[in-house]
Parts: sequence; C-alpha cells; structure tokens
Amino acid sequence: MGLLIQILTFVLIISILVVLHEFGHYLPAKWFKIKVEKFYLFFDWKFSLFKKKIGETEWGIGWLPLGGYVKIAGMIDESMDTEQMKEEPKDWEFRSKPAWQRLIVMLGGVTVNFFLAWFIYIGLLTVNGDTYIPADSLAHGILVDSIGEKIGLRTGDQILAIDGKKAKKFTDAQLDILLGDELTVNRDGQEITFPIKEEALADVLATQGKNFLGYRQKTLIDSVVPNSAADKGGILTGDLVVSVNDTPNSFSHEFRNEIASSASKPVQLGVMRDGRLQKLDLTVPEEGAIGVFMGRDDLFVTDEYSFLAAIPAGFDETIEVLTKQVKQFKIIFNTKTKGYKAVKGPIGIVTIMPEVWNWGFFWGFLAMFSVWLAFVNLLPIPALDGGHVMFLLYEIISGKPASEKVLERGQIVGFVIVMGLMAVVFGNDIWNLIKDFF
Repeated sequence: MGLLIQILTFVLIISILVVLHEFGHYLPAKWFKIKVEKFYLFFDWKFSLFKKKIGETEWGIGWLPLGGYVKIAGMIDESMDTEQMKEEPKDWEFRSKPAWQRLIVMLGGVTVNFFLAWFIYIGLLTVNGDTYIPADSLAHGILVDSIGEKIGLRTGDQILAIDGKKAKKFTDAQLDILLGDELTVNRDGQEITFPIKEEALADVLATQGKNFLGYRQKTLIDSVVPNSAADKGGILTGDLVVSVNDTPNSFSHEFRNEIASSASKPVQLGVMRDGRLQKLDLTVPEEGAIGVFMGRDDLFVTDEYSFLAAIPAGFDETIEVLTKQVKQFKIIFNTKTKGYKAVKGPIGIVTIMPEVWNWGFFWGFLAMFSVWLAFVNLLPIPALDGGHVMFLLYEIISGKPASEKVLERGQIVGFVIVMGLMAVVFGNDIWNLIKDFF
C-alpha cells in the first residue's frame, strides 16, 4: 500500500504540472488564433491510452509518463512533423505570427510553472506559516559525523553564515552547505571562515546527506521502557544524565555511544534530579541499549503570515528555490563532488515520496518541482522551451528567422541531448535500486 501511495503521489504531481504547463502554451496560442492540433498528458508514441477530438484539437493521454506536449500547427517541435512546413504558411499557423507572439506562446509554460509555485507558497505560508529551527538557537552547537568533519566542520560549532549570508534556518543548512563556497562558524568563541571542501561533498551526496549535520542536545530522559534495565536501575522521566562511570557525559550522542560500547557491562550513571546529583547502578543488556527515550529540545519556531504578508514572502521563497536549483548545477557537473551520481529520475523520486498521504509534503513538493520544471524548460537546449526561445530571440535581435533546416537540426540535436540525459538519470535510478537491494 505504501508503494502505491508513493506512485500515486508522484503521478498526480507530474500530471498537474504537465497539464498546467501545456495550458500555458495552449491558452496564448488560442488567444493569438493559432491552431493547436494536439494536447497530450504523457507521450503517445505509437498509440495513446485515451483520445478525443474536440473542435480542432485532439485531447489525449499517452502511455509514456515522461511529460506531455501540445502540437502547434506550423511549428517544428519534438514531433518532427515537417510535411506541413513544406506547404505555404497559413494564417492560423505558428510560423505566420509575429515573433513577439510566438515568444509569448513559448514562454507560457514556464510562466505558469513559476506562478503556480508562487501561489502555492502563498497558500502554505498563510495556512501553516513557516516552521524552522533558527540557526542561532542551538545553544550547544552542531553535531557532525566524519563526513561533516571532512567538510571542515567540528562538533560544537555554531554556524553563523554561508557565503557571507547570515544563516537564519538551521533546517536549510544541509542544502545551503552543499551549494555554498565558504562557511563562517563560531568555534570556541572565535569566528572562523573557511572554504567548503568540494571533495567531501561527494561523500555527503553518496550517503544522501544522512547524519552529516545535526545539533547537540543534553541527555534528558523523556520516557523509560517498563521493566527495562533503566527502569530496574531507577532512572526516571525528567532525569538529566551528566556522567557515566564518573566521566562527564553531557550530550545525548555521547551517552548513546557510551552505552552501546558498554554492552553486558555494569555502569554507574550520574543524573540530576530535582536539583540534586543521584548515582544509579545498572547493567547494560547485550544489545547495548538500556530502554530510555531521550527528549528533544523544542527548538522549532513558526513565523505566522497574513495573506497580504504571504504574497511577497511567497515570491521570495519561489526565487530562493529557483536560485538553489541553479546552484545545484555547480555540484552536478563538478568532477570532484560527483553530483551527477546523486541525480534522481522518476524511479528515484518515487522512493522519496511518503508512504502515507501527506498534504503538506504534496503541496510543498508540487511547488518545488514546478520551479524545477520552469528552470529546466528554460535551458537553451533545442527540443525544450528554452531552445525555441533562443531561436526567437535571435530572430527578434537579428531581424530574420533561423532557417527551417537549422531548426530541424537543432531539434534533432536537442532530442539526442535530452534522451541522453534521461538515459543517464534512469540508469542512475536502476543502479541505485540494485545497489540498495544487494
């Protein structure tokens, strides 16, 4: 059932984005009286799952879930239907319209994607506010593993700024560090700025960022499992562990490590209870756990927004997400970070969908992916919207259109590039599935 919900979540998100993106092309085309021959969700290579002719447009659903398209008359696109181009231009064809109208048609899809993300962020901020952990509220500093240390961080550091910009949200720190060039931290009372080591980012991406950055917290007992070693040893909810075997032990990660390494051994815990130090003796079971759950510091804060305040804040969030999408190319194509190995395609994206329906995740991911779709489609690659925009800008600046032969060859080259990238992405997904399986 969990996998089914993951697949349905992803398919619904992709379907909404594709349909709205293509409507972004369809509506201005109709406004400028250009004939739209097809409007398809997914690709109908060889055959379609559903189709119906309404007016001059064939509406349908293809079987290949890799996007969708609108086929606009008199335009060289991914269909490579050049027969129509051999005839004299008709008034209702794309090629017969002024360059500025054609440019608006081609920019319609990414415009819809951008505004969709903006509207969603406005709604999320109005309804839920913005919940995060402030970077400056970590009283005991950060917690890093060996990979975090390779980057240059140390447990106990306070993150002050990334690339000179004050760090506001600790919850964004992992991604910001991946995309940044230098870090400024407070280390033992001194402000230190150092470059982020690109070689270490490859290890972060290989582990999908798991555990390389967290935050330290005191060992405060939240609950005790009945009849466990801790229960029999006299540990109570609310106890604050301060030592193990008379050795100071202030933080929860230190406590977990000490208990795990003391399997089947007696230990003496020092705990603060009602302002007084208590000494408790117990034996750690062979599994290296004594049966306690530790409380988490309540560090999350929520910034509330009215609808009017959410409008500029939603715009800022959209631009911030777009900026991060652009910055990701720094690590994707970097031979040191090897970010291309971490790129996920449809299969990989399905695996990060929640196994139970989550509206918060759905709307947040829909907005983020809408920005991503807008950005990717604007890349100046023939076969993408950005490729068409590139040729149209050339026509507007030079005063003459690119030849049909150039457009045809551009589409072929663009198609090969896009298919090649998709092959790499799918291959990555399949390899990761095989690797995780074994």
